[in-house]
Formats: sequence, structure tokens, C-alpha cells
Amino acid sequence: MRNGDRWIPSKYVYRNGRLVATRDPNQLKPSSRLMADAIAALYEKHLPTYARGRLIDLGCGMVPLFATYRDYVSEAVCVDWASAGQKNDYLDYEWDLSKTLPFGDGRFDTVVLSDVLEHIPTPEALWAEISRILKPGGIAFVNTPFFYWVHAEPHDYYRYTSFALTRFANQSGFNVLVLEAIGGSPEVLADLVAKHLIEIPLIGSAAAVAVQAVTRYMANTKLGKKLSNKSSLKFPFGYFMIARKVY
Repeated sequence: MRNGDRWIPSKYVYRNGRLVATRDPNQLKPSSRLMADAIAALYEKHLPTYARGRLIDLGCGMVPLFATYRDYVSEAVCVDWASAGQKNDYLDYEWDLSKTLPFGDGRFDTVVLSDVLEHIPTPEALWAEISRILKPGGIAFVNTPFFYWVHAEPHDYYRYTSFALTRFANQSGFNVLVLEAIGGSPEVLADLVAKHLIEIPLIGSAAAVAVQAVTRYMANTKLGKKLSNKSSLKFPFGYFMIARKVY
């Protein structure tokens, strides 16, 4: 990663020894904290176990997960498309991810594709490219939303079920190791309500944060966990996947 010695946290930060969503509204809207916290927790749990060797972070943005994987890999290569109006000093390659990636076969041990797949107009082609640049036994981390608002317009193309993600992986030569729904009905509703509340002048941000805080508290109770887990079968906020290339 270019300028890794000058990297600063953005979307995710460590607080009290845990990876969580930043509370800086300039980096992440307050209405998105609940689910960003959930995504951060999954990466914090699994990156130390599976990330290794030469890692490529596709659609990396400001590389929010760098602090979580840097101690487990030998190298991090950061790739993203050109961003109008925002210079990214961390990019090794500025590239359109819907095109053939500029790397040889089997060059990487780990791929991270976080909150990116929904923005790719040709997802099967990208899966094929991920498979091509990974070594046999290499690991792909993927997370993507399902019940979530339209964002990054006009480059928001798809939402995927767990069945679609499994199909992509299997067709591209991967075995799925982990596939978890991120949140269920309570989290989806809290996210939806928070994104409406935040538009209210003066009190909107505080109200959005409060709704998410109450939902987070309830989701940590025995009944709340049961409700989230059961409802995630039909109403997932999104999915988190880890897949291993087998050939």
C-alpha cells in the first residue's frame, strides 16, 4: 500500500480494543453506525484467522480495514477506481474493477472485497478475475448489503441473496467456509428509520443515533438475538462471506 506509514483510520477505528464504526460524521454518517459496527466485528473476528501472504484490497476506498489485516499479511496491494473530487494517496492501482485486473495468475493469497460487489455491473466477470489472481487455497473475504438504500448513484446495480453468493463462489472454483447474514429485521428497521430521522433538522442526528443504540442493546439480549437470527433468514441486512479457492 502506498504511504502506509501515513495511513490514518477512516470508516473503522479501534475503541477499547475493538474494531467499530467511527463516530466521526465526516467519515461515516451517524445513521450507518449500527450495521458498520456489525461488519467491523465480523472482519475483526475472521481476518486474523484467514488473512495471510500477499493481500489485495479491491475497491479499497481509504483502506478502512488496513489496521485489522496488516499484521497478518506480508504485503497489501490497494486497488480502486478513480474517485472524482477525492485524492486517494493509498492506491497502488487506479483501476476499473469491471475490467480485467492488471495482475498475473495466482499472484495473491488473500482478497478483500468489502461493500463493493453491489457496485460491479459484471459480477461474474469479477469473480472469475478474483479466482484467477488467487493462488489455489487462497481466501476471498466478501461482504455486501441486501436490505439497504440505493447509494453511490448511479453505480449501484445489484443486491444478492446467500444463494447467489454461494453460486458465484462455486462457479468460480471456491468452497464457502463462512456465510453469515448480517442482522435481521430489527437491524434493517433501525437502519431504515435512522436514515429517515437524520434528515430532520437539529435533532435528526441524535435521534438516528438513539434508535440504533436501542436496537443494539436489544439485539444483545437473549430474545433480541433470537429475533435477529430468525428474521435474518428472510430479511437480512446483508451478508458476510469467506471462500477458499480450491482449483
